[in-house]
Amino acid sequence: MYKKNLLTFILGLLLAFAGTAFAENSQDFGDYVVHFNALGTTQLPPTVTKEYGIKRSKNRGMINIAILRKVLGTTGNPVSAEVSASATNLTGQKRDIALREIREGTAIYYIGDFPITNEEVLRFTVHVKPEGQKDRYEVNFKQQFFTR
Repeated sequence: MYKKNLLTFILGLLLAFAGTAFAENSQDFGDYVVHFNALGTTQLPPTVTKEYGIKRSKNRGMINIAILRKVLGTTGNPVSAEVSASATNLTGQKRDIALREIREGTAIYYIGDFPITNEEVLRFTVHVKPEGQKDRYEVNFKQQFFTR
């Protein structure tokens, strides 16, 4: 039961912190939809950061990526993928973000954490190649972080 509640919370982060509408945090690629979000780790409860080995700090951010294969009449099926992510600040400094695949029940998502500073704007580039597919998709988005 705890794992199911934790999964619901993590997936809810995709909805809650990145914007006013879920569609703003996803990109459609034909048969697949990539959902994405980035937030400060202090917005996560200590139990979640401990469970996933995420450093909870005002100077750390987290990215969360989920890939769904479209299935008519449903919200889609989670799929495994090759996923990589990087972030570039406004001065052009790039940092690669190490991602980990998380599987809970039928859910599959990818998380990674990275350093942030107050009022920093990061431009994220995420590459996704769903398992068994030859096409690779690119998602770009930006997020400003506040650490105070």
